[in-house]
Amino acid sequence: MIATILPGGSSFHAVLYNERKVAKGTARLIEMKNFGILEDIDSFGKPTPEELRSYLQAYSERNGRIRNTQFHLAISCKGKEMTEDELLDFAHAYLKEMGYGQEGQPLLVYAHRDTDNNHIHIVTSRVAPDGTKINDSQERIRSQKAIDKILNQDARKKCVKDLERAKGYSYTSMAQFKALLSSLGYESYVKDDTLYVKRQGTVQIKVAVTEIEESFSERKRDRQRQRETKALLLKYRNVNTDVQGLQSDLKKNFGIDLVFFGRKDRPYGYIIIDHNKKQVLHGGHILKMELLLDFASPEERLDRIDAFVDSVLAANPKTTTWDINEKLRRSHAYIKRGVLHCGDDSRSLNPLLAETILRNDRISRVESFGPVTEAEVDRLCHIYKVERKDLVSLLWERKPDSSGAVSQLRALFDNPALDYKGLKSAIKKEGFQIHRTESGDIFAVNFKEHIIIDLRAEGFDLSRLDYKPGKKEHPQVQKPQVKSAKPDKSGVRPLRDAGGGAVDSNREWEVGNNRNYDDIDDDRSLKM
Repeated sequence: MIATILPGGSSFHAVLYNERKVAKGTARLIEMKNFGILEDIDSFGKPTPEELRSYLQAYSERNGRIRNTQFHLAISCKGKEMTEDELLDFAHAYLKEMGYGQEGQPLLVYAHRDTDNNHIHIVTSRVAPDGTKINDSQERIRSQKAIDKILNQDARKKCVKDLERAKGYSYTSMAQFKALLSSLGYESYVKDDTLYVKRQGTVQIKVAVTEIEESFSERKRDRQRQRETKALLLKYRNVNTDVQGLQSDLKKNFGIDLVFFGRKDRPYGYIIIDHNKKQVLHGGHILKMELLLDFASPEERLDRIDAFVDSVLAANPKTTTWDINEKLRRSHAYIKRGVLHCGDDSRSLNPLLAETILRNDRISRVESFGPVTEAEVDRLCHIYKVERKDLVSLLWERKPDSSGAVSQLRALFDNPALDYKGLKSAIKKEGFQIHRTESGDIFAVNFKEHIIIDLRAEGFDLSRLDYKPGKKEHPQVQKPQVKSAKPDKSGVRPLRDAGGGAVDSNREWEVGNNRNYDDIDDDRSLKM
């Protein structure tokens, strides 16, 4: 449990900060007390951020001698070990211990949901309901004592327990042991051969220096672990821009604490504490201080990674995106479709590098089929649009799964019960597609299993893939019966077709029956 007292002020800017979080959907107001008519939401509606702030300012005017009237507090737990309701109950007890739980004290409590840890923010005034100033003397010391009291913690017992825990680590000097205590949240100093251990501004226990010195261990150099630790330091240095970010990443991901000596802005040394391995290491023996603190701007980091990609390609011209990303993963960076991403920053790769990597990706796909003939390479390069066929490597013999597929297909081709359609259907069912080239070569390609087979080179009977339509009996078409012309009532019989050819009088009869006479006369209906 951590209670953090945040900066004060007279404008109550904390209200606007929390209300902006509410507007974004990352926080919500879970309690509002002693705000008068503003609490009557049914009658007056939800109060605006400005109304809440104005109320606190007006309330704080009861005591004009107090300049920083805002009291802003954040209370957080580890992960989700406490619910919002449990945090709210803890807040009530805490405020009572600190003097902010009096009847009539205005109070705003916000639950935030923008981090992995459940936490709440409390906003109130340092002015008590009777107009007096709420005691803020040694506030941070009293804050920790209040937490310990509420959680039924005995600070001294906890200190003794943590000291025994620290003795279980491997360390070689008093400086390393003090750094270890610092990582556990304690201050310590040596005076008159005695080690004083402080917390909450109070010395909790005293230990003879000789007792600690007896627990010093002889350092056995674990070169493998040192190399791993150095790699981690360099990796997370390259993705951070300051010491705080570096410390946070190492602690969160690997349980490694970095404790620095000297001024905050100019340390002269550091200790590495590996809580998982229970080891304390001299930082300078792993990575020199100037290299550890050689942070770079986002643009500089991208430049470094860009140069690294160039060097990788220079060493291996066929390096793929996957190969490069495996190396960049240590730096929280990756390449996707010609764009370099590092954390929240990104930019396009050099066009030549991007095209080379994409070409290598296509070549890698071709080689994944394990081609054994130049014809198979040509076909795969055509499919994947690879121009540099000379960069594709041939296998001396087929992959085991490819050899099995050849036998499987041969059994289908040798099955006389399969006709053209049956064979095509069986090949497709086995996951293969038939590809024909302009030169007449035929390949069976399985894109899922990455198999290609040159059917002609393997001696398959390619005629089985030629379509042979069967003979069809054409139905007899009955000629329409010609009805004999009947004489009309006038007794005059109509003209009949004389049965001549295309140039006989029948054509004249056809023209004569066309009623568009004017079109015929001026040739408009003639097809030239």
